[in-house]
Amino acid sequence: MAADSGDELAFLPRLFRMSAAINRGQLAQQATAATGLPLDRPAIGILLTLAMADGPLRIGEIADRMQVVGPHVTRQVQALEQRGLVRRVTDPNDRRASLIEPTESGTEAANRYTSTIIGWFREVIADWPTQDRADLGRLLAKLADDITTRLNHP
Repeated sequence: MAADSGDELAFLPRLFRMSAAINRGQLAQQATAATGLPLDRPAIGILLTLAMADGPLRIGEIADRMQVVGPHVTRQVQALEQRGLVRRVTDPNDRRASLIEPTESGTEAANRYTSTIIGWFREVIADWPTQDRADLGRLLAKLADDITTRLNHP
């Protein structure tokens, strides 16, 4: 271990503690329950990915954004489609291909999930100064981007 890694070493247990607290508090389960649907984590991930996209996505685009392989997404999309939470639409640029978009029910479920998560975090940092909240958002975005870049380009 490098001699100058003190800050990073102190960061690691805090990251583990935060993760354990969120998992112990069952935040994801509470948010999933708020959808009113018996959905598993991959299905929720697809709904959130689609709900946050600028428009319909191809299966491959969903997989890339979720950093998973296409066949997993295909199976989940088929199950979500059977439940009326997503639908296929024709790709205007390639009539042979289809795009996936959430239905109104799928969007509502994703919104309920997101509202639960955001509400929980909003309560946690409610007493923080405005600048600290802004810094947290900026630094989390930077960390997520850097982690994603690093994992995609080892």
